[in-house]
Amino acid sequence: MGVQLHSPQGMMQPVPYHHVAVASGSRHVHVAGQVSRDEAGQPVAPGDLRGQVSQALRNTARGLAGAGAGFRDVVRLTFYVTNWSPDRIGDFMAGVDDVAQEIGLPQPMPPASLIGVAYLFEPDVLVEVEATAVTD
Repeated sequence: MGVQLHSPQGMMQPVPYHHVAVASGSRHVHVAGQVSRDEAGQPVAPGDLRGQVSQALRNTARGLAGAGAGFRDVVRLTFYVTNWSPDRIGDFMAGVDDVAQEIGLPQPMPPASLIGVAYLFEPDVLVEVEATAVTD
């Protein structure tokens, strides 16, 4: 199995993610939306986008590992962020940077979307992350 990440010439550069992922493999892993909660379900980093991004990515890494995958296998990340505005990108990216090496998240990241939403399932949740991976 292999995942190749690309940002072809003529597409916007630089961005914190690759534009294209090409994967070969037959086993798909889908990690449901992960939020900033510990294993007991308690909030981590309330009110702190940076901290919540880091914790949600850690939880995503745990989900991937539980299926025998890692970020090297990820072909798509989707981030949902409450009350999004472009001035929040610094805190968002700092949360990614804080944890990338720890969890093996390549930078630039796999193809990713950041979608602003009004509300997630609990009022303290600022970010939710979904991941799709392909393995053999």
